[in-house]
Amino acid sequence: MSKRSLTVSLITLFALATLSFAETHSKIHQPTLTPQNSGTTQGLIAVSPVNSRVVWAAGRGGTFLVTTDGGDTWKAGVVPGAEMLQFRDVQGVSDKVAYLLSIGSNPTDFRIYKTVDGGATWTMQFQNQNPGAFYDCFAFWTPKRGIAHSDSVNGVFPDLRTTDGVTCRTLAVILPPALPGEASFASSGTCVATQGARNAWIATGGSSTARILATRDQGDTWNAYDTPLVSSPSAGAFTVAFRDHWHGIVGGGDLDPSDPNNAATATSSDGGKTWNLTNKPPVTGAIYGLSYVGGVGDSGDREGTDDNGRHAVVITANTGGAAWTPDEGNTWFTLPSVTGFWAVAFASPKAGWLVGTGGTILKISF
Repeated sequence: MSKRSLTVSLITLFALATLSFAETHSKIHQPTLTPQNSGTTQGLIAVSPVNSRVVWAAGRGGTFLVTTDGGDTWKAGVVPGAEMLQFRDVQGVSDKVAYLLSIGSNPTDFRIYKTVDGGATWTMQFQNQNPGAFYDCFAFWTPKRGIAHSDSVNGVFPDLRTTDGVTCRTLAVILPPALPGEASFASSGTCVATQGARNAWIATGGSSTARILATRDQGDTWNAYDTPLVSSPSAGAFTVAFRDHWHGIVGGGDLDPSDPNNAATATSSDGGKTWNLTNKPPVTGAIYGLSYVGGVGDSGDREGTDDNGRHAVVITANTGGAAWTPDEGNTWFTLPSVTGFWAVAFASPKAGWLVGTGGTILKISF
């Protein structure tokens, strides 16, 4: 082949590659963002869709919210006796049933509340008595089976499990030993994720290594696996999600404002045993929350695909911005002017919600 022919061939290949890249990106379906009126100015920290119409959210000042019409109207309320607490997680079960997880300045401020009448009344089902515990998040396999995760205390995690939706029992003797200072981050209620009937993953940091604690048998046994995310007393893995029992994504970073460039995501294809960094997401600080853009299946599985069949994920980094990826971190797109949001979750690709500071809510649809 002559040099001229080789040059022409290379130019042709480059042109085809450029055209293919342009065509691919022209087909990307950008999401629609619709502001919704929450009815509160309290900061919102967690959100839990039950389906495309019923969604629960919660946050500061003992505040909870519920909608039964996809967010066209929201009902905001305050749990009596929790006015000075922050709800860092919420789990919606139906339009009537939901759980809340609170934090505060005292050990007994870590509580779990439950409603069975749409928020008209709440029952406190757990109140912490461990002076060193700090409960960050919880997640459920079924309406009555779930786990709540705490920072480590004296080398163990005083985590809880319920099998009846009423009483809680400790998992402290079952979980792997904690690393020195190992903890999680109560940033969006997504430091623990459940999938299917028996799988769960917990994201940690605060120590020398950011880890994933994983169970395959509803918390009877656990294993600990390292991730490549940065970890320190102010950094680690903040949020985790799985779209099936093998494939998941973890996000994190550093809360230290002097070191804002450690926001990162990593994916696993072996159930959390090994993790590989994705391309760097276009946000700064720490990734507070992330969610697959999938619906909630009959078994509670997150399907994890957008309407074009890609494995799309949305992340939010509070003041560091928000972004989404159609392919689990290979390609990223920023969500313009979206900042100050703590959590994101989807009922379906057409029905997702971002919640954040000042009671702000955005519905996001792909």
